[in-house]
Amino acid sequence: MILITGGLGMIGAHTARALVDLGHEVVVTAHRRTEVPSFLAGRVTVESLDVTDRDAFLALAGRHDISDIVHLAGSIPGKDPVGFFRTDTIGLLNALEAARAWGVRRFAVASSLGVYIGRTETRWHEELALPAADLPHLIIAFKKAVEPLTTHGLQGSGVQPVVLRIGSVWGPLMDPESPFNHIPPYINAALRGAEPRPLYAGDGGDSCYAPDAGRAIALLMTAETLRHTTYNVSSGRPFANHELAAAVRAITPGPRLGLLPGRQNGPGDDPYLDITRLTHDTGFAPAFDIAKAVADYVAWRAGNPR
Repeated sequence: MILITGGLGMIGAHTARALVDLGHEVVVTAHRRTEVPSFLAGRVTVESLDVTDRDAFLALAGRHDISDIVHLAGSIPGKDPVGFFRTDTIGLLNALEAARAWGVRRFAVASSLGVYIGRTETRWHEELALPAADLPHLIIAFKKAVEPLTTHGLQGSGVQPVVLRIGSVWGPLMDPESPFNHIPPYINAALRGAEPRPLYAGDGGDSCYAPDAGRAIALLMTAETLRHTTYNVSSGRPFANHELAAAVRAITPGPRLGLLPGRQNGPGDDPYLDITRLTHDTGFAPAFDIAKAVADYVAWRAGNPR
């Protein structure tokens, strides 16, 4: 059985679905969010767990035969950065202790594409040295620290660490007005019949549709062998906002979708995550381009609030 902490969040839920589709039993933990998405109803075991509670975390092994762990649980920073770092570090350390105590095969942990901030290349691959750079958000700062904490924390245990440098993920279960990705708010405005905030036609980035991200993580957890510790998880190609607008216009032709010419910060290219390593070791290839993702998301939102 594979354990996913934070398994009712967007990425966790899609990872759980992909694992179940591959024939695996899955137990997900939930703390604040308790509503089970329709695509997981009756398909996974749900455990209520505050991952900062060490004893409750370790007690899971008394109820489930856990073979692997995907640690995705995390909190949202408030006004106290130390409190945020304390909460998420304790949760990580408890998960690492559980992995060692239970002798699991693999332990995957969420890092972020933000660890590459400061690199001037547009193709971000796992062999790039991570620069010392000012980071724009507490979450990215923590994710950068997660990597050595995990790899060193599992040394000598026989547990294989899998660091997931997850790109910008969007899709079903994401807050439609999320400040972390501009795609859901753009589509949400169009679905309301409102005119979305104009985007620069040439801007965009490497945004991965959530079902693809979940399937990539599932393949990393179930591959017979992995040759590396760190993997980029994303679509592997940038898109431009004019492609997004065209995809939305094809589905919801009502509202006006204005685009500003060129790029906000002048000529150049958006960086993207190279997923060659992921594809080589698991066979992963994205099933969704931006047009297919928009169509799928609009269909999902027809019956779901987020």
